[in-house]
Amino acid sequence: MLEISEINKDSIETVLENIEKEQEINCSLPGGGLLHIEKELPYLIIYRHKENDPGTARLVISESSYLIIGNREFENYQNLLFAISDKLSATFKSYMLFEVFSGKVDSTTFYIKGPEDKLPNTLQKLNDELNAINKEYSGIYLKAEIQNTPHRQPEGEPDLLSVTELKKCGALITGLEVPPIYRNDNGELYPVFFRNFKDFIIKAIHKSIFEYIRIQTSGGVASYNALGRKYLKQKVFEIDKKLASVERAYQFLWLVSPSNIQEIKNTFFESNFDKVLDYHYRLLPIDPDVLKRKLYNLKIEDIDDPAMSFIFREKREELDKQITMLTERGSRNFFFSSIRLHRGVDNDLYEAAREILDHLQEKHSEEGNIIDSKGFSSLARREFDYFRSQDPHFKCKVHIRKDVNVMMVSHGELYIPHDYKMNETEAKALIQHEVGTHVLTYFNGSQQPLEQLSIGLADYDPLQEGLAVMAEYLVGGLTGNRLRTLAGRVIAGHALVQGGDFHSIFKLLNSEYGFSAERAFNIVSRIMQGGGFLKDIIYLKGLVELREYLQNGGLYEPLLAGKFSLKHTEIIEELTERRVLKSGALRPSYLSDENLTNRLNLIRDGLPISQMTTL
Repeated sequence: MLEISEINKDSIETVLENIEKEQEINCSLPGGGLLHIEKELPYLIIYRHKENDPGTARLVISESSYLIIGNREFENYQNLLFAISDKLSATFKSYMLFEVFSGKVDSTTFYIKGPEDKLPNTLQKLNDELNAINKEYSGIYLKAEIQNTPHRQPEGEPDLLSVTELKKCGALITGLEVPPIYRNDNGELYPVFFRNFKDFIIKAIHKSIFEYIRIQTSGGVASYNALGRKYLKQKVFEIDKKLASVERAYQFLWLVSPSNIQEIKNTFFESNFDKVLDYHYRLLPIDPDVLKRKLYNLKIEDIDDPAMSFIFREKREELDKQITMLTERGSRNFFFSSIRLHRGVDNDLYEAAREILDHLQEKHSEEGNIIDSKGFSSLARREFDYFRSQDPHFKCKVHIRKDVNVMMVSHGELYIPHDYKMNETEAKALIQHEVGTHVLTYFNGSQQPLEQLSIGLADYDPLQEGLAVMAEYLVGGLTGNRLRTLAGRVIAGHALVQGGDFHSIFKLLNSEYGFSAERAFNIVSRIMQGGGFLKDIIYLKGLVELREYLQNGGLYEPLLAGKFSLKHTEIIEELTERRVLKSGALRPSYLSDENLTNRLNLIRDGLPISQMTTL
């Protein structure tokens, strides 16, 4: 950081030189002042240091272009502002100084102070956005008001620049007085409300400034999403790394899967579907109390970037739930926690599953050559070679194990049950499910500056599995039996929520819905692990949600840039426009399939899920 102890002609020249040659500048200034500017932005958000004004500065310091005016040398700060405006207005044709300050203690009005005749769209946009606050938060009654006044500074304070100076340097000033409802009568913040209030205000300001940029300047900003920081603070990366280290301390799916699944299966079939052995689980490699302490020692509340704060808080809550579930394995509480984590089975999902099972009957004959676990491992390595041809840094291991009951990818590596067998069509589909989706998105996420994109943002599972099943369809490998299995998992999950046990759910699948004993066991054994685990409902849930997303015009390939959920697509788009994130490094092989466009168009045109099958 550039340190300036005195603002004078030489130090101002130093600042201007840094603006010219650096992508980002950070300066400490006299009296506790700070300057942060990123290139290509024709505005500066300003706050004047003020005693007994908690919270207000935090409306500013997450910005990509801001100035905190210290508590001394105000005239010199004015000279600095003039010089910055004069330089950058020449580049952008205009330059905005946007000052934020708090109003009186009992104020309930946002006062927008600016040149209404020169910035009608900008000020009206800000007015409209701020007036929408009562729809966002119940129990508060605020309003916004535009004041077309030359006095745009806090009451009793001098102008940032005079009218004459503004004309000379090509700048405009807008002031926003914010009602300080985010703190109590003693000046103490309401922390939870302030966090949400701050995010709301920042978004409203960005939308308003984008109108200014679009109409009044030559700045090439694509949308208001691009106005956030491109260069995140080090604190963000520290928390990102620590969150990732907590999740990497354990393998959740591995630890909630039974280690004696083969004995359970053999005994169940040998007893004519009567005896179910107790599930045995692997010892925990971590102390849950220690991990939770690490989680809640993270100062996420200090992150002022709205997008990153939201991502981190969500992830911490999800990890908290998972760690709790590890201590509850084998108990009824595990099941209740699973409902909280995966949100149960809603009626629409249940009916979608029933519709699939009504239209598709199980096929009992295997078609094509049978491929075992070693053969599948060879197919996976062939796909790995394809990835390495795109990026030589790609690495992945394959593990063939006797103590897993399902093929899965954990921390970017592929695990295959040693007795797994499938036909060629199923293998073709599963390669793109496990490798072309799960392994690929793990690697793409690992190439992002944020580790969260490789381990997965909160609630990423439904989209991940939706993409994985969609990949099976796009390569022409989604069979009727496979789709029935996904539907059967939802039926089993619904029955579990209704109080069903292992035997009753097995009988429901086997007798009422026509699943073979083998398939019914695989479904019910998974749904009962841990004490009742609803994760398997997300496969069909994710497919249903992804299908709707594509029908509404959503783009497919950007969803492969890492592990996140559909609710995060706007945040991912914002972070990409801010150049924090980048496009995916790897593309799956099926995106080059000549039939891809036709198959995607069928989905966009409303192809029913029950008709997505190939066999």
